[in-house]
Amino acid sequence: MNVITCYKIVPDDQDIIVRDDRTLGLEKAELEIGQYDLPAIEAGMQVVADAGGKVSALSVGPKLLENSKLKKGVLSRGPADLYLVVDDSLAEADTHQTARTLAAAIQKIGDADLVLCGEGSSDLYAQQVGPQLGELLGMANINAVSKITVEGDKVIVERTLEDEVEVLEVSLPAVISVTTDIVQPRIPSMKEVLSAGKKPVTQWSLADIGLADNPQTMETINTLAPELAERKQIIIEGDSEEAVNELWENLRQELQ
Repeated sequence: MNVITCYKIVPDDQDIIVRDDRTLGLEKAELEIGQYDLPAIEAGMQVVADAGGKVSALSVGPKLLENSKLKKGVLSRGPADLYLVVDDSLAEADTHQTARTLAAAIQKIGDADLVLCGEGSSDLYAQQVGPQLGELLGMANINAVSKITVEGDKVIVERTLEDEVEVLEVSLPAVISVTTDIVQPRIPSMKEVLSAGKKPVTQWSLADIGLADNPQTMETINTLAPELAERKQIIIEGDSEEAVNELWENLRQELQ
């Protein structure tokens, strides 16, 4: 079983500064593996623990990916090797450009039985890369998966919906986007961190994977934090008809 787990490097949201003009300052924000991607990496490790095989990690982005601490941070979580596609044009990549780059890299790696993605990225959370990646690779594709069980050349997956748990049989190869509750990500031990530096890392350019003409299709004009609103601090107690009417009246006045 050859598993490829995709991840994204994002700024730590606790270190993001909101300026007076509502723009965001990322200067002091440390880079980290996206919190939605960590469960995907751990889920891949559990799949190979049960079915055998190996996990490879894959990321695409600007030269920030070359940071040795970030590479060790991924490899210390279990993957046998790491593949990177590095180009500064990917710094502001939209979901299609990202999915197209990942698809080309996965095809160059070859022999992928299962591709795992997080449910969304920690910065944009568009939840579009996984579905687009499955379409580009021509593989079976499903999202919002909270459990994976391998059975031969297929996997049994569970999706936790609002009122029920949906169980589906998916033929391999497949692209699966997992939720954060699929598994608790491991905390790497010191031994795992030290051994991560010895694992192989393959780095490609866009030209190496046949995407020298990978134009950006989206332009970000600006990113602004929401305007601060003064709290009304109106507290209505009880669930009587009078309390409900009072709540409705206050809402109506605010919406006018």
